[in-house]
Amino acid sequence: ALLAEKKEFPLIVAFMCQWCGYAAADNAGTSKIPYPTNVRIIRMPCSVRVAPTHVLEAFELGADGVLIVGCHEQDCHYRSGRAKANERVSSLKEVLKELGIDPRRLYIEGASATEGKKLAELIRWFVDEVAGLGPIGSEVTEGGSLVRAA
Repeated sequence: ALLAEKKEFPLIVAFMCQWCGYAAADNAGTSKIPYPTNVRIIRMPCSVRVAPTHVLEAFELGADGVLIVGCHEQDCHYRSGRAKANERVSSLKEVLKELGIDPRRLYIEGASATEGKKLAELIRWFVDEVAGLGPIGSEVTEGGSLVRAA
């Protein structure tokens, strides 16, 4: 449903840890710090809970980029969750390459709950990065399901 009507470019799906990333987005909102509206935020218990299938389905459904925002590695509520998420993203970038998707379309970063301004800057930077890559287009639409292909 989040990607049903793709009208904005680039369309970004952001998976955010409820403890830090999502709290930073909330902080940005309550502090009236603007960030691009073409980002669809999905709250997750921890960045490590973002499964490869979540990322691949986001691309398959039309996302031009996927941003994962967790805690800073040393501050993870679940201790090693962010470190494991970093490892997963590194592996997933290799899978994206094999599938013909530019791995720069996937990015992971940390933010604390008080870093609303930093999060807004990160989102703006990532939107600009993905915009420079152009629409995802045929990278995903040719070849069927990314989830099955991976």
